[in-house]
Amino acid sequence: MSAYDRDYAPIFLALNQIAGNRQARMRSAVDTLWRFLKDEGVSWVGFYTRDPDNPDQMILGPSRDKPACSPIGLHGACGQSMLKKRPYLVHDVHNLGQNYVACDPRDLAELVIPLFEDDGTPYGVLDLDSLERNAFSDHDVKELRRLMEATAISWPAPHLPALVF
Repeated sequence: MSAYDRDYAPIFLALNQIAGNRQARMRSAVDTLWRFLKDEGVSWVGFYTRDPDNPDQMILGPSRDKPACSPIGLHGACGQSMLKKRPYLVHDVHNLGQNYVACDPRDLAELVIPLFEDDGTPYGVLDLDSLERNAFSDHDVKELRRLMEATAISWPAPHLPALVF
């Protein structure tokens, strides 16, 4: 359904040798995703993790390339993706109604990939936004999950189908 058929092979190659702690790997992943996807319908990319001081909200981690909301509640796509352990493929953010956290009112589509600890506990999400409706597809879900696991940002977890909005 997406207008984009993104090639993730160069992203995998670019991130093949990343190292460091999780935060450093997240920073490298954000920078690389931004470099390859900013001209392919992506207006923002970043990570949110559960706030250790308040488990009812998430805080912004590494992100590109505009300001974002932080902290955010768990009612939005990011929080729900993490809690339900399922990707959120949002073709039109207006379909989320009151559960949409609008950091940039120009964004029209969103893709959220949950991230897992080695015991299967979700700890955060990778979040991508677009200024275009229908900007993301199941192909993006599959490839971004693989990328998060290949970089050890997320441990493998059951690949439940994306919730589509």
